[in-house]
Amino acid sequence: MTALSNATLTSLPADVAGPDYDRSALSAGIVHIGVGGFHRAHQAMYLDELMRAGLAHDWAICGLGLLPGDAAMRDALKAQDGLYTLVVKHPDGSTQARVIGSIVDYLFGPEDPEAALARMADPATRIVSLTVTEGGYNVNQVTGEFDLTNLAVRADLEPGAVPTTSFGYVIEALRRRRAAGTAPFTVMSCDNIQGNGDNARRMFGAFARAKDPDLADWIEAEVPFPNCMVDRITPVTTDADRELVAERFGIEDAWPVVTEPFTQWVLEDDFVSGRPPYEQAGVQVVEDVTPYELMKLRLLNVSHQGIAYLGYLAGYRLVHDVAQDPMFATFLRGYMDHEGGPTLRPLPGVDLEAYKSTLIERFSNPYVRDTVARLCAESSDRIPNWLVPVIGENLASGGEVTRSALIVASWARYAEGADEQGEPIEIVDRIAERVHAAALAQNEDDLAFLRDRDLFGDLVEDERFVTAYRWALSSLHSVGSRATIQALLDGEAPVA
Repeated sequence: MTALSNATLTSLPADVAGPDYDRSALSAGIVHIGVGGFHRAHQAMYLDELMRAGLAHDWAICGLGLLPGDAAMRDALKAQDGLYTLVVKHPDGSTQARVIGSIVDYLFGPEDPEAALARMADPATRIVSLTVTEGGYNVNQVTGEFDLTNLAVRADLEPGAVPTTSFGYVIEALRRRRAAGTAPFTVMSCDNIQGNGDNARRMFGAFARAKDPDLADWIEAEVPFPNCMVDRITPVTTDADRELVAERFGIEDAWPVVTEPFTQWVLEDDFVSGRPPYEQAGVQVVEDVTPYELMKLRLLNVSHQGIAYLGYLAGYRLVHDVAQDPMFATFLRGYMDHEGGPTLRPLPGVDLEAYKSTLIERFSNPYVRDTVARLCAESSDRIPNWLVPVIGENLASGGEVTRSALIVASWARYAEGADEQGEPIEIVDRIAERVHAAALAQNEDDLAFLRDRDLFGDLVEDERFVTAYRWALSSLHSVGSRATIQALLDGEAPVA
């Protein structure tokens, strides 16, 4: 058994590719906030590709954790010199493993805030990137603006405060760079949000304006926030994954990453202090990311939500089992063809029909073993950002919304907290108590869930959508998810 470390890289099994570059010669050019499975399967992997090609050796990653739970990632990576195993699981059951070497350091903010700030203020740091999830941007769901009432944010806004939030760290680091006459870094959001760079610019800019208006003006003028679209299904690492890495590849790894073969990154070319030559690792570097991110969010991400609640209610617990069910697959393809697809912009060079088919194939991969529960988590950040805009555009254009209404209704039914077998559901959401209370109120008011304008805007006032939603919710309660989907496929749902 090989325990991962720099010292053991020459002892890796023959079928495991390790870094073939001198890691001691790497220097960190990127500080990444929120090192999790996706970052390590995606951005860190692309940099490792470049490094294997003899490029980007001054663009290694220093991870930065700001949440208490990030201490576990710090411990795992520190013990392994930043190394970890990336395992790709193919649909035919074959697996490939490689050890990724692009992360060279990890800082834990709560333990030593000054060390983190010093690294971010260092001129060698030219990009600060983030994967902090949709909820990490502190957006008020009603106004779409930065939430200045957040207690952690308010604390970071106090004069002389030691930062605890990503906003506090990034803005303080930029303040120091400005004061020292150092060029700013680029802030690169890699989160699954439409217009992630634009969103980050508004949220970090709002924090900066509340903290120091002059600094905010400088940031607005000097700091780029490129948009990007990222895609790679990466389930949460399990003990079974650790055992696989140990038994199949003979590697002792505290926190490997398991992922699918498919990967995509479309990145806006807007950087202030240089960037790695990402295009040489297969990244699509473009002028406008919008058409690509809409394709991904409105087809892949919404389809995930279409699988999530309906599949969980029906008793499925693994994503591939739902996707391999022909009825569910037909429902998802119908959504893509008739509701999500019509809202997309032209995509030159993209075979959209092939992309849709590929999505179903990716969801059906039995070896990735993505969980339905993962897709059901944090729905209050997902449905409003991914599906509600699709509904709004289709209502405005006269397009179809029946399938979308069923997805929303299935979330409302799921949020009641028990599946169709009466088994309890753990609702994982930043506003879990609120959505659960609204779902329970459906016994008295079938539109109680839909009345939350923070989540759904004015959909409750649209007669066409409400008709489809009421039918879907009533059917879910009376006959369950499978029979409801079948009824919709058989044309028994209201035309909406």
